Amino acid sequence: MRKFAFLTLLLVGLAGCASTSQYGNFIQNTTATNDKKIADDVVKKLVTLYPPASTRFDLQHATPDFFGTYLVESMRAKGYAVLEFKPEPKAATAASAPPAAPSPSGLSLSYIMDQAKGSDLYRVSLAINHQQSLDRVYQLQDGTIYPAGYWVRKE
Repeated sequence: MRKFAFLTLLLVGLAGCASTSQYGNFIQNTTATNDKKIADDVVKKLVTLYPPASTRFDLQHATPDFFGTYLVESMRAKGYAVLEFKPEPKAATAASAPPAAPSPSGLSLSYIMDQAKGSDLYRVSLAINHQQSLDRVYQLQDGTIYPAGYWVRKE
């Protein structure tokens, strides 16, 4: 019970420190194996909440790191349509290209992957459609990452 209370307080503290304008992976030294385990766990949870064949996710930030790239690949492999982030050009002229027809938008998706300073606890936080969030804490033990608690979902 004491460990659960600590993890809950840690999760709330990390959520409060997260900036709403910066998303992505903020962990410097992770292994590809651990990133894959976390990404697979994220996709597994998404499958239970959103039907893969009829859900489209629109990424709200670039995914230049291994975790983000693998997450997108895994989501597509499970059947999700994923629109990757492309920044708007700074100055587009009207003559350069005809306007594209608006496409139906999907659910917006952003993620934060970070670590509690001085500990072996990692957090993944997903923001879905700017209204819902999914969070989970992981713990690194003997070089392998394990879930340290349940998924927390805010609607």
